[in-house]
Amino acid sequence: MMKFYILTLFPEIFDYMTKQSIIGRAQTGGYISVEALNIRDYTKDKHRHVDDYPYGGGAGMVMQAEPICEAYDALCERVGKRLRLIYMSPQGKVFNQKTAKELALSEEIVLLCGHYEGIDERAIEITQAESISVGDYVLTGGELPALTVIDCVSRMVPGVLSSSSTDFETFEKDLLEYPQYTRPEVYRGLHVPEVLLSGHHKNISEWRTRESIKRTLKYRPDLLK
Repeated sequence: MMKFYILTLFPEIFDYMTKQSIIGRAQTGGYISVEALNIRDYTKDKHRHVDDYPYGGGAGMVMQAEPICEAYDALCERVGKRLRLIYMSPQGKVFNQKTAKELALSEEIVLLCGHYEGIDERAIEITQAESISVGDYVLTGGELPALTVIDCVSRMVPGVLSSSSTDFETFEKDLLEYPQYTRPEVYRGLHVPEVLLSGHHKNISEWRTRESIKRTLKYRPDLLK
């Protein structure tokens, strides 16, 4: 079983989202587990502050190092070892299919969700967190990126999907996936390609390969470098 732990200010987001569809079934089947921990539970003041104004001035607030480190330390103590921590940040290396496969080899990972203007740099240094970005844009918090990582990595965990389901997906072999069709054979005058109705597996395979290359050339030629 692969275990995902999330350090967040909004655990309720994960309570709902990770119980749906394939990820929900993967948890029920015992292939993965997802646990969200509320960083606010590890504050030490009566008002449960998790942020403060940045030193040196500037707009917005910064998440404090102490509750983040306390939450991480408590989790590591509970499981009995130091865990790999990944900070969801636009400054990290860009997340892709290759990274997902590498993460899927882990037994446990911790995903840290920042908020406001980011987190105190000392939290990153103390926990030795890695940084991963889901794209070159800025979001309100790290929760949506963390859900993206959980969804993508979970698909790579043995047993979550059939092996054939991941063999021909987009970005496998650096190609976009070929076009897909289902019933009816004709819809609004558009026909399903005849080769897909032929039952000739070799011809179908060749057609799909050609279409993958054509689609990649059209939409993502950078993948063919």
